[in-house]
Amino acid sequence: METLSQNNIEAFKAVRNRLDAAALTRVDIASVEAVDPAKAAASHWNFDLPSHAADLALGEDATDEMRRALVATWALELPGRAVAADLPPEVMELYPFWLDRLAEFLAASEGEYDRDFWAKDVRFSLALSVPGALTQTIDLSSPMGPGQVVRNGRDGYGWSQLIAYVKAQGWKKAWLEVHTESRHTHDFNEAGWDRAWATAAAICKRRPELAGMIGSSWFYDPPLETISPRLGYLRLNPLKGGAFIIHQGPAPIHSERCGATSPTRRAMIESGEYLPRSWLVAWPKSTLIPWADARAAAMKADEKAAA
Repeated sequence: METLSQNNIEAFKAVRNRLDAAALTRVDIASVEAVDPAKAAASHWNFDLPSHAADLALGEDATDEMRRALVATWALELPGRAVAADLPPEVMELYPFWLDRLAEFLAASEGEYDRDFWAKDVRFSLALSVPGALTQTIDLSSPMGPGQVVRNGRDGYGWSQLIAYVKAQGWKKAWLEVHTESRHTHDFNEAGWDRAWATAAAICKRRPELAGMIGSSWFYDPPLETISPRLGYLRLNPLKGGAFIIHQGPAPIHSERCGATSPTRRAMIESGEYLPRSWLVAWPKSTLIPWADARAAAMKADEKAAA
């Protein structure tokens, strides 16, 4: 992706043109002033911090139309940022799809800009998060501190994870981190998630300073293998490929999200039969890259056999 499609250019410009001259001037100033603070905040554990930097640059009385225009402004500049980031083909080939979705979302949006979408769109438009598959994005720099790994062992969930963490030098290297995009979840399946992990492996090959990729969610919870067996691949595929998992614990947000799309899970949660817990999956590059290479070889063999 070296350039935007003409449709995307027109859509992003149309979002900007909704503003009057004074508001657009503020957006243009913020589009410059917020970039460095947002980039500096991107490696913090708080996913939302880059969007906070954007809010600060826009000013306290900024409207959500101004926020959408700021994302559109950065989206118009995204091809250059993506090229400068030296991303592998596995990422670059996904950009047209994601830019189409972003243009459609901004063009159709009115009123309140959902805070989660705002945080995601700031990161995406600044190439701080990049496409991993059709439903997953990947943060390019996330921390994984030793505290939670030690707590995992101390609380009875195993010490082998600490050994794997030490081997990966996980405390002093940045990790990639995967996120799910709830605005288009049609790729939330085994093939889509395997593609996201494989994309992460391709990024790790380009950036040897990385430790691997992590992901944190309720859907890595082991009881789901029985409660919702169709989701078992989310945890089992990484584990079979050499990943390890860290217990993070329950929280209301995990119960809310876990029950949102399944009446069965929701009923079990409400009755007290099941308490969802978040787990962090960590896949060191030492095992992630060989897994991705084997996957690619198997896919080529299947294509050859089908020809």
